[in-house]
Amino acid sequence: MSEQTNGFTQGGPGGPALATAEATAAADPVRQALLDVRHEVAKAVVGQDSTVTGLLIALLCRGHVLLEGVPGVAKTLLVRTLSAALSLDTKRVQFTPDLMPGDITGSLVFDSRTSEFSFREGPVFTNILLADEINRTPPKTQASLLEAMEERQVSADGTSRPLPVPFIVAATQNPVEYEGTYPLPEAQLDRFLLKLAMPLPGRADEIEVIRRHAAGFDSRNLAAAGVRAVAGAAELEQARLAVAAVEVAPEVAAYIVDIARATRAAPSFQLGVSPRGATALLSAARAWAWLSGRQFVTPDDVKALALPCLRHRVALQPEAQMDGVHVDGVLASILATVPVPR
Repeated sequence: MSEQTNGFTQGGPGGPALATAEATAAADPVRQALLDVRHEVAKAVVGQDSTVTGLLIALLCRGHVLLEGVPGVAKTLLVRTLSAALSLDTKRVQFTPDLMPGDITGSLVFDSRTSEFSFREGPVFTNILLADEINRTPPKTQASLLEAMEERQVSADGTSRPLPVPFIVAATQNPVEYEGTYPLPEAQLDRFLLKLAMPLPGRADEIEVIRRHAAGFDSRNLAAAGVRAVAGAAELEQARLAVAAVEVAPEVAAYIVDIARATRAAPSFQLGVSPRGATALLSAARAWAWLSGRQFVTPDDVKALALPCLRHRVALQPEAQMDGVHVDGVLASILATVPVPR
């Protein structure tokens, strides 16, 4: 199996740019607190810094994340540890073929004492919902998440109930095993801000994983691993407001549109990036610029987030699939040819 990459370009999340930001973040306690989250997660999860940064960007943008990786690369542990470092509530749902929409969103139950129906909240009422192997449940159940992901509410019996703030879905899927799966429809894929590939760890990181387990690491006891809360919902809200103030020059906004339009004209794609995808790229680039310690977005910020933001919003032509063309390769070619503003 070829080695996976998370899709961030050089200088993107987890790269040298963030290391520079960490050195200068002391002047901004909110940014420092969020950067410290990466160090807390690293106490339990080895070698997934870029994925942690991607999840932080999603929280800052109020977006959702699709995590793709083979079993055993610590997807569940990463989400649990991130929640602990941010003092957020998290729930995990194993998506199976017999899962019903009410098992996720909640349902009306009859109370024999009052002879009335009352709403019992489902696991979606949390801050971070881990939807494990989301493509193993039928489309009807997958669709039950659409309202929660887009409107951040659940409607039942004519009443809309708001979800907690913040709320994001971190869904996982296995990139290798397709038997018995239901591919997510384009409408639902478009709701995910980022699609992150969680790679297998390198040799040195895998040795560190083994060493920690030999020393008694217990993934069910994060407190024993030294993980503590270094930020919370209040810091996330302050950071989100700061991200909204990051400036985007007209030339950079036009650059994002040019990239989106180039995907629609690419011969290898039968479906290009929608305007929603272009706005998602803008939001993610803004969050990355703020985490990097800047108050303005550069073309490099756009390039750094382009693949994770766009790769799940395009579809290859059948002929391109048969020729072995890869989505990331086509997007990389587009990024190399679209003129960069100076």
